Amino acid sequence: MPKHVTENPDPLALESQFCFALYSASLAVTKTYKPYLDQLGLTYPQYLAMLVLWQQDDVPVKEIGEKLHLDSGTLTPLLKRLETAGLIARTRDEKDERQVRIALTREGRALKKKAQSIPHQLLCATGQAPETLARLRDQLNRVRDELGEKDI
Repeated sequence: MPKHVTENPDPLALESQFCFALYSASLAVTKTYKPYLDQLGLTYPQYLAMLVLWQQDDVPVKEIGEKLHLDSGTLTPLLKRLETAGLIARTRDEKDERQVRIALTREGRALKKKAQSIPHQLLCATGQAPETLARLRDQLNRVRDELGEKDI
């Protein structure tokens, strides 16, 4: 029997926990990304922010936070480091000075080309079919959305 399957699982056994499977898989994925992101000079959270900006440039900080499910206390230092690295520019919104907008610099846009191969490299590293990972991604998004709707 595979090590991740047990006959009468103890509900408090570590290997029975969905949360631990998710947590340890996340750690493994982040660890696998590290050498690729080191070549770009990015941490994993910075890479996620850059993915948002490569998809749509010049957006409010609030929009980036919503897409990444991060609060401003976590996002602001991350964006400051990207600005210090010369990859983004932070400016006040002309229509609403309370909002800060984030735009890619020339260097930030150029980094996208260097990052193009990363998704394929990670796919290969997983040993999974693209369809399998797409289904898993969709299931995890549904779990996240369902849990996000709960008043905890």
